[in-house]
Amino acid sequence: MLKEGTKAPDFELEDQNGKIHSLKDYAGKKIILYFYPKDNTPGCTKQACGFAELYPQFTEKNAIILGVSKDSAASHKKFETDFQLPFPLLADTELKAIKAYDVWQEKIMYGKKSMGIVRTTYLIDENGIIAKAFEKVDAPENPAQMLAEL
Repeated sequence: MLKEGTKAPDFELEDQNGKIHSLKDYAGKKIILYFYPKDNTPGCTKQACGFAELYPQFTEKNAIILGVSKDSAASHKKFETDFQLPFPLLADTELKAIKAYDVWQEKIMYGKKSMGIVRTTYLIDENGIIAKAFEKVDAPENPAQMLAEL
């Protein structure tokens, strides 16, 4: 996990609608950058729907929400449509941002080791600096937690 106070790595990733997003596009705004394992899974759905529910309060605070997983843009589009998600879901199929933000790690599930995304949320300030970093976040609680951080 990247440390608070460090410069957030830039990226260029496609969202569910084919638009390319980069960190520098959001200079002057606070960014909630959250990394999640997989579209349409119970924990990831709870987290995304929580951010969607609180979305008006995030926009009032001039904050942008960006979700990132290794799923494809097409998978993200279905996820967005199924749950009416109002924010970009970025497809990092080549793991560039996922590795740059140090969230691709060894995980153990049912006694079996594998590599995967550790659910992590970063709050990036208006100058592109990581203000807060949360690793192994509680999916349903994370949206309210991040709103409180703003």
